[in-house]
Amino acid sequence: MEIDAAVVEEEGGSFDIESVELESPQDDEVLVRVVGAGVCHTDLIVRDQLYPTPLPAVLGHEGSGVVESVGSNVSSVESGDRVVLSFDYDDDCHSCRDGHPAYCESFFEHNFGGQRPEDGTSPLSRDGERISGRFFGQSSFATHAIATERNVVPIEDGGDVPLELLGPLGCGIQTGAGAVINSLDPQAGSSIAVFGAGSVGLSAVMAADLKGCTEIVSIDLKENRLEKAADLGATETIDPGSVDDVVATVSERTDGGADYALETTGVADVAEQAVATLTQRGTLGLVGAPPLGTEASYDVNDLILNGRSITGIVEGDSNPQEFIPDLVDLYRQGKFPFDELVTYYDFDEIEQAVEDSESGETIKPVLRMSEP
Repeated sequence: MEIDAAVVEEEGGSFDIESVELESPQDDEVLVRVVGAGVCHTDLIVRDQLYPTPLPAVLGHEGSGVVESVGSNVSSVESGDRVVLSFDYDDDCHSCRDGHPAYCESFFEHNFGGQRPEDGTSPLSRDGERISGRFFGQSSFATHAIATERNVVPIEDGGDVPLELLGPLGCGIQTGAGAVINSLDPQAGSSIAVFGAGSVGLSAVMAADLKGCTEIVSIDLKENRLEKAADLGATETIDPGSVDDVVATVSERTDGGADYALETTGVADVAEQAVATLTQRGTLGLVGAPPLGTEASYDVNDLILNGRSITGIVEGDSNPQEFIPDLVDLYRQGKFPFDELVTYYDFDEIEQAVEDSESGETIKPVLRMSEP
């Protein structure tokens, strides 16, 4: 079938909406009419080839939509189901069998390879030439997407949750919330410092509030984001440009240092700073995605003598089939208002959405492709 998709032709290029061809779903695949898709930092670093998905490519990995057809082996969803599209995984390696698909041993091939890992093909082509598709198992910057049964999450239609809102649950929102709820798992009454107040950082702030953290410090350079952090549960906000020493300021506002810290910016210097804000036996979670090969330095004895730990976190260590419906339920109960992060754009406004995301004007842009 012919569909409209946003194609990136070259490193640093624009997202140009073009007509491309999309194959019918294979036996384990699902054809989804995309209703909405979030714009994520990962889309932009792949556009800039900091992660090497082959170009030209159709990106987008926070899709939501309606199932139009399914392959012969698909049993968990059917035509007409409302779904969120999340990351892909092989469902067979040690981590997947252990219930941690975000640490799939084939994660890179399934999400950044631009093709089906099983046979090296792409469901997308243009003028008879293959282009990279199946980005994060979906390539949802398009009117339709081919996903797998693994990464399609059905959402009950209660009539009270806009389908176009739900796409960011597939990556950015679940990454921030899951980093706190699943990975760091702070105890009630503990303190946390969250570096970066984009959609990931603000989702972490909301999750920390849910977990009962009594001191939640949000650190960011953008005043509008710090204001939103305060609205969503941050007890303290810090603009690094307005203080002499961020580490000392966090320590002062957390009674000697944070029990937990989360680094969401992907900046090595910030990661080094974040670990220094921890109290004894504190834990730093790293979720920000820097260019491949980025290194950060730590004083080993500082970690040892203070009992501090550092942990990497992918996709909030989430099992999307379980965690995304949980987040939807929390939203329905008014406990996780992630809609406050979202600004909608029409699909043909994708370049404006990207510009507003990069400038910090918009926290989480969501593209509307079609009616629910």
